[in-house]
Amino acid sequence: MLQATLALGLAGLVFGGLLALAAQKFRVQVDPKVTEVLSVLPGANCGGCGYPGCSGLASAIAEGKAPVNACVVGGNPVAERIAGIMGVAASAVEPMVAVVYCQGSDSLAEKSAEYDGVDDCRALDQIGGTKSCPYGCLGLGTCVRACKFGAMYMSKDGLPVVIKEKCTGCGACARVCPRHVIDMVPKSKEVHILCRSYDRGPVVRKYCKVGCIACQACVRACPLKCISMDRGTLAKIDYSVCDNCGICATKCPVKTIVDEKKVASAAS
Repeated sequence: MLQATLALGLAGLVFGGLLALAAQKFRVQVDPKVTEVLSVLPGANCGGCGYPGCSGLASAIAEGKAPVNACVVGGNPVAERIAGIMGVAASAVEPMVAVVYCQGSDSLAEKSAEYDGVDDCRALDQIGGTKSCPYGCLGLGTCVRACKFGAMYMSKDGLPVVIKEKCTGCGACARVCPRHVIDMVPKSKEVHILCRSYDRGPVVRKYCKVGCIACQACVRACPLKCISMDRGTLAKIDYSVCDNCGICATKCPVKTIVDEKKVASAAS
């Protein structure tokens, strides 16, 4: 019995030594800058940077494969700290915010079916949705559940609402939306054409009271000519040119265009 115990103990020591040698031989050297950058990142692991979590981004920045301002959640303060670690200059990036390009709520859009299945927009999209509009929000709140920052909630009328002050611009909500009705937009932009339907005006009128009818009144009214017709049936704003004047919103006959300044002023 004693000999067996000694043999096992000796074998354990030998294997332990071999493992220690293997660990030394095959040890992966970690760049100290990766650790430093990772300590500065917010740790949200949201994927907004396009890398697999904060550790993936830290490695990419340390290797020069990603810019120092790649973390959309941390914004410019984090970018400046990372720039200091990397010894480079950080260029300022305008914060982004999520915008829901649909106003087709339960009370404004025609309903065509009932749904009793998996509580997920992606599942509902596979069978066409419950509203006549084939482009609008499906209303099951998959985007809300994807937000790690509590920056979205579902309205009583079945549409997701973005809390602009809480939105970090990570884009998680936009990535899970099967209808692509959520986009990330510069936070300073306040005028939005909230529709994604490419149907012709007469068709849109039948199923949504606030859908774009392609009348082009906004196109003609815009003093900067920053609104154009996408595919000829949907008005879209070029945010790089738009100055938030809001003239287009006053000309839209179906209130598809929303001017956040006026909405905020009316609410107060």
